[in-house]
Amino acid sequence: MISLSAVIESYLIASSDGVSSAQILELLQARYSQAHEELETAPAALQTALKEEIDNLKEVTIERIDELIAELNTYYDSSGRSFHIVDTAFGWKIYTTPVMAPYLEHLHPTPRASKLSQPALETLAIIAYRQPITKAAIEAVRGVSSDGMVQKLTEAELISIAGRADLPGRPLLYETTEFFYEHFGVKSISDLPNSEELRNMAWPTQEKARSEDQQMQLGEFHQRQLEEKSEEE
Repeated sequence: MISLSAVIESYLIASSDGVSSAQILELLQARYSQAHEELETAPAALQTALKEEIDNLKEVTIERIDELIAELNTYYDSSGRSFHIVDTAFGWKIYTTPVMAPYLEHLHPTPRASKLSQPALETLAIIAYRQPITKAAIEAVRGVSSDGMVQKLTEAELISIAGRADLPGRPLLYETTEFFYEHFGVKSISDLPNSEELRNMAWPTQEKARSEDQQMQLGEFHQRQLEEKSEEE
C-alpha cells in the first residue's frame, strides 16, 4: 500500500505552486471518495487493497498532514538529501537546501533579485509594509520620484500590479509577489520586522510631500536625484 507520506510528497513534486495542508486534505478526501466508488465494482483481488487504502485515508487530519511533512523533512535531513519542504505564504513547497547555492548559481547565473540598490530596497520596504499602494503614495514617503525603482522591482518580479485605486485618475496599485515571499523567506507581511507597528503608523501623505517639494531649492532637489542614481548604478 502506498504510504501517505509518499502521496503528500507526490503532490508537492507535481505542483508548480505551493500546496497548503488544507488543500492536501481536500485531495486526500477526494481520493477517499473515489476509492469508495471503485470498491463497489472492483474485482475481489483488488478489494482488500482498496479497503486498506480507505482505512488509511478516512481519519486523516490537517494535524496529521503537518506531522507527516515534518517526518519527511527529518528523513531528508538525516539522509543528506539536497532538498526539503518549506512552509511558504502560498503553501508547502519543495526547495533545494541553502548549501546547494554555490552549485546552483551556475545553473541560474543571474538571479532575478540580486544586487538591489539601497533606494530599491527602500521602495520595496514601503510597498511591502503598506501594500497595496500607489506610486504617488510611495513618493510621498520617499520624497523623490520612484518611477525607476518601481520599474526595477517589477522587472525583478518582486512586485506586481494589484489593480487600480478608487481615486481620481484610477492610479495603479502595487503589491509584493510570490517571489518576494520566497526570496526573503517569509510566509506573510506579519513576519517582517516590526510589521504591525509600521503598517499602522502614520506615514507622510502625498499632499505633505508635495508641499515640502515646493519648498525645496531646485539645486537640492537635483542633487538628491543624482545621489539616488549614483547609488542605483
